[in-house]
Amino acid sequence: MSHLADAALPPVAPSAPEPQTGPPGPPGPEHHHALDVSRLARRSRAQTRVRWELLRNLIRKDLKVKYKGSTLGFAWSLANPMLLLVVYTFVFQIVLKSGIPRFGIYLMSGLLVWNAFSGSVSASCGSVVANANLVKKVRFPLAVLPLSAVGFAAVHFLLQLLVLFVVILALGYSLLGPELLLLVPAGAVALTFTVALSLLVSALNVRYRDTAHLLDVALLAWFWLNPMVYAFGLIQNRLADLTWVYLLNPMAVVVITFQRAIYDPPPGNSTGSAPILANPGYTFYLEHLAVAGVISLALLWLGLHVFRALQADFAEDL
Repeated sequence: MSHLADAALPPVAPSAPEPQTGPPGPPGPEHHHALDVSRLARRSRAQTRVRWELLRNLIRKDLKVKYKGSTLGFAWSLANPMLLLVVYTFVFQIVLKSGIPRFGIYLMSGLLVWNAFSGSVSASCGSVVANANLVKKVRFPLAVLPLSAVGFAAVHFLLQLLVLFVVILALGYSLLGPELLLLVPAGAVALTFTVALSLLVSALNVRYRDTAHLLDVALLAWFWLNPMVYAFGLIQNRLADLTWVYLLNPMAVVVITFQRAIYDPPPGNSTGSAPILANPGYTFYLEHLAVAGVISLALLWLGLHVFRALQADFAEDL
């Protein structure tokens, strides 16, 4: 019986070994990977801060140099749109009789952003060449040179736009409305397109010095491809179903959007022969801004690619 009782008892499991105590082992590869990622992230943030600080300093320096010794200083940038407004109103509304009511405001609502664009691209084109000694002797992110030209023009543009707003309100015209929000996407597209083209021409001009001369001619012709001294309705009447080809020009889309946001057309939105504004709604502008934004981003990719490919040879080409 005893052997049957013993057989009925369950076998006793061996006791688990005591856990080993001692110093922890070396960290695994996952730990090292996490440290590397954190270190790279901190380095990237630090480099970004340095680039932004350098860009701000360059813009600040350009502003100080431009108005150094000037009695009026920044007031000159504010007086410029006022003088243009008076001159263009006299020439196109009184002398040439364009047929567009309040032609000066219509023109300036598009001309200011065009001037900012053309001024940025022109200055950016020669920015690397003009700083040849700095490029050869100091190691720094070279893209800040054309970008500082864009920032310089952007500061002036914002000041001049503020003056235009003050003039419009002083003349008793409507300004504050939902259409003013169109300035946000239009400004974003204008900035992206300007930066993209500035990077591209600044890099090409180091290798091919004729770039600056070709750019001057192109900008002169490009000015007339934007509806600033004529109503956009004339383009719609002439091109009809092919108007979309005209609107593949991102700056034309930006200009007509700025006009829609700022200019208050007369009842009927017409000069008698053609509409003044492209469209009285908002969807039309947002759709074409989306297309212009895609074009601008594609050009930005190209500009960055070309700039990075050529910047290694800047010192030799200069």
